[in-house]
Amino acid sequence: MKAISQEGNDLLWKENPDPDLKEDEVLIHIKASAINRADLLQRSGNYPVPPGASPILGLECSGEIEEVGKQVDNFKKGDQVCALLAGGGYAERVSVPSGQVLKVPKGFSFEQAAALPEVFATAYFNLYMEANLAEGEKALIHAGASGVGTAAIQMCKVKENPCFVTAGTKEKISRCIELGADEGTVRGEESFAEAVSKWTDNNGVQVILDPVGANYLDDNLKSLSLEGRLVMIGLMGGAQASINLGLLMMKRLRIIGSTLRAQPIPKKTEIMNNLKENIWPFLESGDIKPIIDTVIPIEEVDKAHKLMESNQTFGKVILKVS
Repeated sequence: MKAISQEGNDLLWKENPDPDLKEDEVLIHIKASAINRADLLQRSGNYPVPPGASPILGLECSGEIEEVGKQVDNFKKGDQVCALLAGGGYAERVSVPSGQVLKVPKGFSFEQAAALPEVFATAYFNLYMEANLAEGEKALIHAGASGVGTAAIQMCKVKENPCFVTAGTKEKISRCIELGADEGTVRGEESFAEAVSKWTDNNGVQVILDPVGANYLDDNLKSLSLEGRLVMIGLMGGAQASINLGLLMMKRLRIIGSTLRAQPIPKKTEIMNNLKENIWPFLESGDIKPIIDTVIPIEEVDKAHKLMESNQTFGKVILKVS
C-alpha cells in the first residue's frame, strides 16, 4: 500500500508494508483521513507513538471495510465506516480494533465522515464522561474554532448546556455563535475570566475544556463555579504553571488531565459506543454536522499541515485518498 512516510521533516507518499490484521480487527480501505494537532506534534518529535501503534501519522479515517478478523461479527466486507485510530490514518489501508469503528452516518460523504471520530470522541469523552457535564450546566470551550471546539459547541447545544467560547478572531467568534455558542471573546483582546464572570453573573461555569494549558490556568480557575471541573486536553500554551491551591480548595475544584490516544481499547470502545448512541442520531438528523475548512489530496499533506499551523482554519482539514 501507499502511505505517508516521514523522512527527516519531509512527508512522502510512497510504498509501505500493508498492515497486519488481528482477529479482533477490521481492515479499512481508506477514502479520507484528517489532520489533528497531535499529528504536528508527532511530526516534530514531541508526541511519542504509543506502544504497538502504527508509526504512520493519522488518528482517524473513513473508508470501506476490506476484510474482517475471525472474532469480528458486527461488520462485514463493504461496510462504509469511520474509525478512531492510534495511528496509521495517512495511508491507503489501516487495521483497527472493531470497537473503535462506527458505520458512516446516513447521507454522509467519506470526507464528512473522516471529520468525525477524533474530535467528536475527544469532545464527548471529556465533557460528558470525564467532567460529567449535566443538563443545564454551563461550559467554557477554549479554541472554539478548532475541530474539537466546533464539535463541543454543537454537542453542548443539543445537550442543553449553554457554552462560552474563546477563539482567535471576531469572525471566528461569530461563526461559533452561529454553531450554537451563547457568547465568546477573542483570545488576547480581553480577559476571558472577566467576560465569563459577566456572562454567568459572577457564578462561573461548571466545566472548562482546555487545550491551552499553563497560560490559561489562573484564569481558568477564576472562571469555574463551586465544584467546577477543568479538563486539560492539550498544552499549546505550556506545561509549567504555578497554581493557587487556596482557590482550588475553597471552590472545591477538580483538574482532570486527559489524553485519548493512549486510552486502552476497552475505553475507546466505550467512548465510540457512547457516540453511536448519543451523538450519531443528531448527525443523521442534521442537528449536528462536521465542520470542514478544507479538503486537500493526501499527496499534499505538507500543505495541509502548514494550513493548520497558520491557525487560520475553522473546523477540520481533511485529506482525500484517491
